[in-house]
Amino acid sequence: MTKTTTNPDLLITNIIKGIEDVKGENITILDLREIENSICDYFVICDGNSNTQVSAISGSIQKVVSKEIKDKPWHIEGENNAEWILMDYVNVVVHVFQKQIREFYNLEGLWGDAKITNIKSAY
Repeated sequence: MTKTTTNPDLLITNIIKGIEDVKGENITILDLREIENSICDYFVICDGNSNTQVSAISGSIQKVVSKEIKDKPWHIEGENNAEWILMDYVNVVVHVFQKQIREFYNLEGLWGDAKITNIKSAY
């Protein structure tokens, strides 16, 4: 698997815009670059209130990233039930959760050595 050439900061900025466009909540960035054997450089995690909103967030991210920087996910999982959609942009992996599923899996706790940045929503 080759690394994407998209600037990760630019990609993350557009992912966040896609999340905020449909009022995704609790946006968190985990910087995994200092963790040995991590699967990517960054996780972007957010949540929605229903499977409809989780699907809308995923769609909005794809639309914004495609329009602004002409990139698309290498792989997407979880779209059928929309409780947890994973979008793999190679260096950046996006996790869009329903709130209770996010709390259950607690990725921030599992990756506790990561540098964590909470994003204040624009709305």
